[in-house]
Amino acid sequence: MDVDLRKLRYFVAVAEELHFGRAADRLHIAQPVLSRQIRALEHELGAQLFHRTKRATELTPAGRQLLDDARPLLTSAAALRRRVAQAARGPRTFTIAFMPGITLTAAVRAFETLHPGIDVEVLRTSTADQVQVLHDGRADVSIVRLPIDQRALTLRPLYEEPRLAILPAHHRLAGKPSIEISDLAEEHLLQHPDQVPEWRDLPREPRHRPIPALNSVEEKLEHVAAGRGISILPSSVAAFYHRPDITAVPLTDLPPNKVALAWLATRRSPLIQTFVTLTKSLTPTSPPGT
Repeated sequence: MDVDLRKLRYFVAVAEELHFGRAADRLHIAQPVLSRQIRALEHELGAQLFHRTKRATELTPAGRQLLDDARPLLTSAAALRRRVAQAARGPRTFTIAFMPGITLTAAVRAFETLHPGIDVEVLRTSTADQVQVLHDGRADVSIVRLPIDQRALTLRPLYEEPRLAILPAHHRLAGKPSIEISDLAEEHLLQHPDQVPEWRDLPREPRHRPIPALNSVEEKLEHVAAGRGISILPSSVAAFYHRPDITAVPLTDLPPNKVALAWLATRRSPLIQTFVTLTKSLTPTSPPGT
């Protein structure tokens, strides 16, 4: 059985909205058409995808599974279309994604010198999408901060840099020459613990303080400055976003943050190999005062 990608897109819209009317508006189609397409998909898959009542639309277990599988499939299909279209036109652009604190200027200039006919674009990413931009075709390469999901990727290590605790300027530990992660056990971490795996090992009382949805370093630092918690960042990020109402204190017992160049393992572009060679000279930004 072949799965119709159009029906999958319709399904994802309904699954995300949990409302057929809103999903139809989002897709710019009539609601009866959308309902027929969802019924046809359920018939093809032999499974009910939604529980519908007068008050609510909910995903069934089969629907939840399909949603998990459909999103990466649609992303891959969109990336395929982008890459085929680019191949048909010829390689006119090369997009480099990068995480905050990473400086690309020297590598970009060297690349442009070697390939003057290629337009080089840069794309700033976050922890949430530094890998996704490769899978969905928005970037040819991505300079990432580990840990990441490395499936289907090729990685080339670049460098390592220390991690620092970012605290409010008036914090009790401000001004210390260095601290250990255990000194922060009573603090509220303003990032997902997956970004700081050592945080999970700290002995402390269970807490249920929510982690705010912070989409950028700037937002994170605003919360730190306001005394709402602390963050742990690589030294180059702390250097780049230096400000007077926060302070950065070295952490002596954390392994360094690892920076790597990543690209899809299936890509064989000579432009990628050129950029791999050029990034061997990348180094972290020096912290303030060095």
